[in-house]
Amino acid sequence: MPTLKQRLNSGEFVRICGVGRMCHHNLIHVLGMNGGFHGLWFDLEHVGFSSQELEIATMAAREHGLDTFCRVAPTDYATVTRCLEAGSSGVMAAQIFTAAQAEEFVRWSKFAPRGWRGLNTGGWDAKFTLIPAAEYTRKANEETFVAIQIETLSSVDQCEAIAAIDGVDALFVGPSDLSQSLGVTGQFFHEKCLAAIDQVALACRNTGKPWAAVTFNPEHAAMLMEKGCRMLSPTNDVRIAVAGVNSVKKDFAELFSKTI
Repeated sequence: MPTLKQRLNSGEFVRICGVGRMCHHNLIHVLGMNGGFHGLWFDLEHVGFSSQELEIATMAAREHGLDTFCRVAPTDYATVTRCLEAGSSGVMAAQIFTAAQAEEFVRWSKFAPRGWRGLNTGGWDAKFTLIPAAEYTRKANEETFVAIQIETLSSVDQCEAIAAIDGVDALFVGPSDLSQSLGVTGQFFHEKCLAAIDQVALACRNTGKPWAAVTFNPEHAAMLMEKGCRMLSPTNDVRIAVAGVNSVKKDFAELFSKTI
């Protein structure tokens, strides 16, 4: 199956779904069987996953041709390695403030000579020792997807320097935290938010890198695509559950209007 990195590099438009608080292999099967998404991103910033949970989740995703990456806080190099060894194809750093911090995250994600990721061939990504170490490290450095979230004021200011880093495959706009950082929380069409997105879009055009974003409604998605966004996350597990409940209540409006 093509990876998300391969899809982006070939110029495809990519649809992804976030999975966090309700991560379960059956939910992933439902998403995969219904189709429409190219991949999933697992939220390890706000939710804790064990290695075993992540191994099961990535295995379920692969069954349906869904590639995956993990969002993590840029605070622990070992978490990056565990995500990749569990079977996820990439990692994304949340709450990045500077290009230097982004460079460090890339180094955590890459083996020597580009980085200093710890070498262990006992995980899924090395086929449990079946791939020779030299081949494994070379392929991992080539194929691992690394994204950097742009959601802080200083990361917006340094977004072109971040995008230019060798090993950064995409910038990923986090509109909620970005709006919070700009002092206009939740106002996603505020001129400050639009100006920041324009800055990210320009940085990616100048460096030849794609950019991605979370989106909340069709109007927001259309705005992002018009500005050049090539990977969108229009929903997540919790939003899907809430939408499902609301859909049932709407379909059975008369039933839910009755009092006992």
